[in-house]
Parts: sequence; C-alpha cells; structure tokens
Amino acid sequence: MTLTPTRVGDVRVRRLTTTLYGYSFLEEFVLLYPVYALLFSDAGLSVWQISSLFALWSVTAVLLEVPSGAWADAVSRRLLLWVGPLLTGAGFALWVLVPSYAAFAAGFVLWGIGGALSSGALEALVYDELEQAGAADRFARVLGRARAAGLVAVMAAMGLAGPVLAWGGHAAVGAASVLVCLLTSVTALRFPEHRVAGAVRRGWAATLRAGLGEARRDRSVRGALLLVPAVAAVWGALDEYTPLLVRETGVADTTVPGLLLVIWGGATAGSLLAGEGERFGTTGLALLLGGGGIALAVGTVAGTVPGLLLVAAAFGAFQAATVLAEARLQHRIEDTGRATLTSVVGLGTELVTVAVFAGYATVASGHAHSTAFAVSAVPYVVLAVGLIAVRRWRAA
Repeated sequence: MTLTPTRVGDVRVRRLTTTLYGYSFLEEFVLLYPVYALLFSDAGLSVWQISSLFALWSVTAVLLEVPSGAWADAVSRRLLLWVGPLLTGAGFALWVLVPSYAAFAAGFVLWGIGGALSSGALEALVYDELEQAGAADRFARVLGRARAAGLVAVMAAMGLAGPVLAWGGHAAVGAASVLVCLLTSVTALRFPEHRVAGAVRRGWAATLRAGLGEARRDRSVRGALLLVPAVAAVWGALDEYTPLLVRETGVADTTVPGLLLVIWGGATAGSLLAGEGERFGTTGLALLLGGGGIALAVGTVAGTVPGLLLVAAAFGAFQAATVLAEARLQHRIEDTGRATLTSVVGLGTELVTVAVFAGYATVASGHAHSTAFAVSAVPYVVLAVGLIAVRRWRAA
C-alpha cells in the first residue's frame, strides 16, 4: 500500500505527539519534587543552606539557558533531550546516596544543566517537525496538551510521594525519581528529527549570533520575545505561594493539598483549551489576560474556599495565555535560530520571576498573602489593555 503525503504527515505527527506527551509526563513525574525540602532538612541543613541551594540552581539555569539553546541549534536537539534527563537523574542519585550539602549542591548543578539542555531544544524540535509535516498550525494545541500532561504528572507525584515516603523513606522516593529520569531519557530517543541539511553543522558561536541577530532585525520577533516572560513569569512565581494563600482561607493544613489540586486542575484545563484560543488572535489573548487578572484579584481578596475556584480559573487563563504567547513566538522565528531564541525567552522568564519574588516579598511582608496576590494581578490587566491598544494602533 502506498502512503500519500498527507498520510505520511499524519503518521509523523502522531509519532511526534505521542512521544512528546509521554516525555512531558515523565519529565514532571518526579516523586522527589514535593519532598526534597524535607530531605534537605532531615540531612541537617539550615534554612540558609537550603536557600543557597535554590539560588545555586537558579544561577546555573540563568548562566546556561541561552548557550544551551544555541547548542541545540548547532547539534542534534534529540541528543540534548536524551542527555538532559540523565544528568538530572545523576543529581537525584547523589542526593539519596550521599546526603550532604556538597552532594545537594552538585545535584542542583546537574539538574540545572539538564533542564537548560532541554528547555529550548524541546519546543524547537516539536515546531520544526510539525512544520515539515505541514502541521505547524497545530503547535498551540499540541503544546497545550503536552503542558497538561506535565501538570497531571505533577499532581500524580504529589499524591504518590507521601505513601512512597512512608513506605521506603527518602531512598525509595529517590530511586523512583532516578528511574523516571531514565525512562524520560529513553523516551527522547523516539523523537523524530528531520533537520535541514547542514543545519546542525554550524558552529556554536555562529548559531548564537544568528539567533540573536534575527531578534534585532525583526520587530515582531522582539515583541514576541518580550511577551512570553510578561505572561508567564508572574503567575509562575505566584504558584510557589499558593499553599500559603490556601492556608489563609482558614482550612486545616491537611486540606491544603486537596485545594491545591483544584488550582492545578484549572491550569491543566487551560492547557487543554489553549489551542482553541489561537483562532481569536490578539483580542483573545488580551481577554484571557484581563479576565484572568480580574478573577485572580477577586478570588484572592474574597479569602474564602469558593474564591479559590476563581484563582483556579485565573491560573487556567494564564496557562492558556502562556501557551498562546509561546506559539506566537514560534510562528515568527526562522528555524535556524529557533532553540536559541526559545532559550532567550527562558532566560527572560527566569529573570522576571526573580523580580516578582522580590516584589511579592515586599508586599507580603506587611500585608496578607491575598493582598500580594491581588497586587500581582494588576500587571495582567495592564498588559491586556496594552495589547488591545497596540492592535488598534496597528489597524489604524
């Protein structure tokens, strides 16, 4: 039987998407995530030492984000997606085999390197493969589903970490996490990769210059580069404080995880629905941001459990908007610098996130967490108004 070009494209897309969904799930299905702070504390580390580990992790990611993206444009992206989880798994193994400050620090460096290797490479590979299969218009839908798979994995890891920890301690949780990293690496080998001939032979420095040069030349690319951190960083930082927000509603600590799952469920729904929002363009993106900002402010100021449903809706809107902003960027990038510029976005998001942490701490140090969340909603309303104003100005 002879396959038509359409059938061949469908087969390639199906293989790509099933691999992507599996990779995205396994990448986040790490039982250590909810409990590694407990591991550090049980090993005798002080709060200052634990904070220094988080800082080391962030610094590693910031320093390597853009160089690793350029490398992903210069070599095989599938190779980096294979190596990244192996480095992360090696870091987790160090944590449970020789629990000490030095081992934890080395593990965070390995984790930071592994994450940097895959961050720009994954989206670049997926978009290029979809484009070659004539399905680039499906990118937002595919990316949204991949993010949803990752969120489901996070929720599953939250649910399983406690029982596994009770059964086998940190060693069991660590062993399960290393195994998942190995499975993630094996899954990466199934990714198709059909690069343009000669695309992987450019030097690292030349690739970096080419990618950054595209951003300088093309105003639409610059705008998309700025939009993604503006959309993703604020709510991404707020996620770290949601347990404290939930506790302020007056519920028992044992109820907090269940309510957090409601908020994560909202974000998951946003991922799944993101592809449908692409047809509405800039107006739809602005409505998501503005509506999400209002829902976040109202839901947090209410200070009640029902108000958390509005927070879940807001996180769903922000997740969908993040996927749409990332898809907008990918549509504007030339394939030769795709991973480089995707990593530039990752760097920008990290830096803005650090600024949001500082701003949140300033507000929350003298006010309730609900107030800090409500203040953090303001940038989204302002951004929504700005997007509408720019669209009308260009249409005039």
